[in-house]
Amino acid sequence: MRLTLIIVGIALLVAGIWITVGGGSYQSTETVLQIGSATLKETQDKPIPQWVGIAGIVVGAVLALGGLAGWFGRK
Repeated sequence: MRLTLIIVGIALLVAGIWITVGGGSYQSTETVLQIGSATLKETQDKPIPQWVGIAGIVVGAVLALGGLAGWFGRK
């Protein structure tokens, strides 16, 4: 269980850092015009908000440190 916390924490930490430096984006599709059954759609790449990366860093650090504290604290 502790090893799982450490692995998940490190993965969240790395993903959070990647998002914070601007590496993450997602696609958003919007309907621009619709006439009858014909539609005109626009797809844009939008960056993932920076607060998501910061939250990933914080949660990842807490999980990893919690797993390490449990690892070294056992008898």
